[in-house]
Amino acid sequence: MISPEMVLRQCRLLNHDGDVDIAIQDGVIQAIAPRLEVFGGQELAVQGKLVSPPFVESHIHLDSALTVGEPRWNQSGTLFEGIDIWRERKQSLTLEDVKQRATATLKLLAQQGTLFVRSHADVSEPSLTALKALLEVREAVKDWITVQVVAFPQDGIYGSPGNDALIETAMEMGADGVGGIPHYELTREDGVQSVHRIFDLAQQYGRLVDIHCDEIDDDQSRFLEVVAACALRSGLGDRVTASHTTAFAAYNNAYATKLMGLLERSQINFVANPLINITLQGRADTYPKRRGITRVKELWQRGLNVSLGNDCVQDPWYNLGTGNMLAVASMAVHACHMTGQAEIDACYAMATHHGAKTLQVEDQYGLEVGKPANLIVLDADSPYDAIRRCATVTHVISRGQLLAQTQPAATTWLGVDA
Repeated sequence: MISPEMVLRQCRLLNHDGDVDIAIQDGVIQAIAPRLEVFGGQELAVQGKLVSPPFVESHIHLDSALTVGEPRWNQSGTLFEGIDIWRERKQSLTLEDVKQRATATLKLLAQQGTLFVRSHADVSEPSLTALKALLEVREAVKDWITVQVVAFPQDGIYGSPGNDALIETAMEMGADGVGGIPHYELTREDGVQSVHRIFDLAQQYGRLVDIHCDEIDDDQSRFLEVVAACALRSGLGDRVTASHTTAFAAYNNAYATKLMGLLERSQINFVANPLINITLQGRADTYPKRRGITRVKELWQRGLNVSLGNDCVQDPWYNLGTGNMLAVASMAVHACHMTGQAEIDACYAMATHHGAKTLQVEDQYGLEVGKPANLIVLDADSPYDAIRRCATVTHVISRGQLLAQTQPAATTWLGVDA
């Protein structure tokens, strides 16, 4: 008999036959067994619902979240109008403004089951307000959610004077990763140089790499090969992430097949953002219109690590969104033609375990004895059921503490019987 602080009864786990009990003590998973004999502690009756590791948000911009309509709406729906609007909005950023919106967004994510987040912070302004604010938020919320901050030069490393120095300053200030946007640099040559600069900084400061890569429909935007080659030559491998890579969907198959071989050798991570990718991309197409999402299915079939993100929540690029990772997974199922049973399960994994691999937090992640007690209970009995219904996350447990609790919507039928 054990004496845990909390025990969850009749939990259905991923890839596990039969229900189990989970005991939590001192913020750690103490035991997992079909029936635990316990003394004392809080008991939570799960009653056969799915218990999962928390969702992982692999790519979001907390500094711009919840700014939709400020100073104006994105009428064209394009990436480039979004950048122009953000350039105006960020002139009025303050520490409190960013901190308030970022914290509100993190609470929105957490109540829907996300407890690990990678956010990009724009470091294209001399004040570095966005970065300073997100570093403060990272510290303020660390007891209930894990946040990584990537230094991201939205205007390009070489797009504005001084941006190169700003991104190095961001490393010195403690950013977790270094990013870039090579397809938005002034020239192809600048884009290649920016990728090399990013890798130099990552090696110098011992940081992760996460690059906004080829987020465009142009089939000649081919910075992914540069990122993969740098990852291979530097040995950074799975410490490197290529986000978006939407141009990959437009490449001819001969080139794409050749590129796949390099990607397999490099072992870099990929992040797709299906909600925003399918919204921003294809805007210049007539018909047929491209989906504008990277080759998620093919990358997964090749064994490469693909995870998912919201990217934007009510900002200049995407005026919708609630931060729900099940909505992201659902869009991946539909837009990436991943409707087979194993494929649906894979999309759920992309929002959970694959994200943990992208963020390099696997030592803190997973439902195993001895791991931190970060877990969620869903009003569903399987990943398929969860994605199909965008199921409610009824309980969120962070570091062994019940962080949020939500009641599923209930309907009372009042109509005439058929």
